[in-house]
Amino acid sequence: MDDQLALRLQLFREGGQIKPEVADFVTAELAALEAEGNTVTEATAGMLTSHLMMALTRLLNGEAIEQFLTDDQVAAELAGRPEAVSRARAVAERARRDLGAALPDSEVNFLGMHLAVLAQQAPAAPSS
Repeated sequence: MDDQLALRLQLFREGGQIKPEVADFVTAELAALEAEGNTVTEATAGMLTSHLMMALTRLLNGEAIEQFLTDDQVAAELAGRPEAVSRARAVAERARRDLGAALPDSEVNFLGMHLAVLAQQAPAAPSS
């Protein structure tokens, strides 16, 4: 994680916009993504970070998350990225288990899009 993304996390924590357990959860997810070989920086994961933090906080605050008009489009885009969908579902399951925040399908799809974009930024494996 680069300094700019760490600053984003710090600002969320200090700004009181999110619950500390959400910041801890998202930080752990970003660390796991980085450990898997993804390039986790402000440029590659800034939007993912903000989106996930705000969605989880809204859920924990009892706020409804609306369906998006673009749900079908997003699902169609993700049809070719089953690994991103699988990863998004795993994150959603951990959020449900660890935080009690059940992300709706539309949020899982958007999370999948963020993860698909992040995966495209991963460094290429060296050829042998």
